[in-house]
Amino acid sequence: MAVPDLRAELDSLLLQLLRDLEELEAKRTALNARVEEGWFSLSKARYSMGAKSVGPLQYSSRMEPQVCVSTSEAQNGLQKFWVVRASAQTPEEVGPRDAALRRRKGPTRTPEPDPSPALQDPLNWFGILVPHSLRQAQASFREGLQLAADMASLQIRINWGQNQLRGLQEKLKQLELGAT
Repeated sequence: MAVPDLRAELDSLLLQLLRDLEELEAKRTALNARVEEGWFSLSKARYSMGAKSVGPLQYSSRMEPQVCVSTSEAQNGLQKFWVVRASAQTPEEVGPRDAALRRRKGPTRTPEPDPSPALQDPLNWFGILVPHSLRQAQASFREGLQLAADMASLQIRINWGQNQLRGLQEKLKQLELGAT
């Protein structure tokens, strides 16, 4: 690879790295704002409902996650994170309930499906008519989780770009030393 081509690639990689850093800073600012907004809304809900009405004692004893963070690997080897909504049935629950077949006597009945617990909105733990500020807090924290996943993907891309930049700088240095 010629020195001018290497410098052009180095420049484009550096520009992309700077764009990624700028985007990361914007996402960090947005995340801080979302978290601050969420805590403010949560404190407003505690004030309106009472300090003891919104707290750990209202949490369900069997909490189920509503979202999961998934990863995938792109063609260039970079990982990408995203938030997906958790389904009502986990993969372990799919399939037959019993490993062996049973012989039944009498008339054949259709088996009744077991009522599986659907994903319940955690706001219902605090009552039926929850204040709007509690809903705002939930939305803020959900948005914050999405921003955190985006930031993790962006940070991996920035680290990859920095490694590529160092490699290209080393190549350029070797080519310039070989030319002199």
